[in-house]
Amino acid sequence: MPADYYETLGVSREADDAELKKAYRKLAMSCHPDRNPGPEAEARFKEVNEAYGVLSDPQKRQIYDRYGHEGLQGNGGAGGGFGGFEDLFGSIFGDIFGRGGRQKGPPRGDDMRVDIKVSLADCLKRRERELEVPYEVDCGSCGGTGAAKGTAPEVCTMCNGHGQVTVGHGFISMAQTCPRCRGRGQIIKKPCGDCRGTGKRPERRQITVSIPAGVPHGAKLRVRGKGGAAPKGGEAGDLFVVVHVADHPTLHREEEHLVRELSIDMLSAALGEELEVEGLSGPVRVQVPAGTQPDDVLRVAGQGMAHLNQEERRGDLFLKVQVQVPRALSAAQRAHLEAFRGLKA
Repeated sequence: MPADYYETLGVSREADDAELKKAYRKLAMSCHPDRNPGPEAEARFKEVNEAYGVLSDPQKRQIYDRYGHEGLQGNGGAGGGFGGFEDLFGSIFGDIFGRGGRQKGPPRGDDMRVDIKVSLADCLKRRERELEVPYEVDCGSCGGTGAAKGTAPEVCTMCNGHGQVTVGHGFISMAQTCPRCRGRGQIIKKPCGDCRGTGKRPERRQITVSIPAGVPHGAKLRVRGKGGAAPKGGEAGDLFVVVHVADHPTLHREEEHLVRELSIDMLSAALGEELEVEGLSGPVRVQVPAGTQPDDVLRVAGQGMAHLNQEERRGDLFLKVQVQVPRALSAAQRAHLEAFRGLKA
């Protein structure tokens, strides 16, 4: 039988949210796996997290108070795996034991994003695209330090060069960005005149990106290692290229297929005719069967869009028929149509 959640947290059944949170913080701190490696601490931490996860939710707490553990079965009230209580713990304690505290090695550079526009015809084949991407690189005058020539940054005396200061008292404390150096860990008394103390300058670089055949609108292509540079020799971020496919004046894309309207006169619809229409890669011959009706759809195989990463495979072209009826007739035309109406099939 699972332990009583109130007993697990050491609170009364009348405890309010503030008491629950206080008790949870204290217990979670004492048995967190980062401080107490081993299966026993991990199991205890899971029990504490599970209890708080139920009692901090008004709806789940009401069910638990009335029906106990049985009432929570099937309602997501208990359990959820170690990842679930890691997320809950992180949302309350921030970076005290979070991913940042366990990160090893130098920090990674920022990811970057650029947007490009391509035509629908461009999507038929794989293409290489040259992009001019703006970057920030170390200032050549100061070598990236931000300090004027002949000077050097000084260690911030408030954070001792860490870039963060600890606030709070006792066991509960939190790290915040140092207000004096704004997280840099250094103070620049005489800034570089070229970069104004930032240590960076703008630079545009040519980056080649491969756009696959059949790329859909809104696709996000990753170019690894072409994002922002990382401080202290860390790994550069990635460059994400978001592809915007421009609308075509006559063709509408539906995954690997293309759709367009085909306007024909009533004689072509009645008698049939071979026509030439403009497709995505050039003129396309299409046979209009005799007796074609308005809104019929004609299919031309293999004249649609390329499948993703498979330019040799193409979908189909669908032609939605619009029959044009003349608004004005000559006397001779009217006479022939009247005669046609008088004929019996």
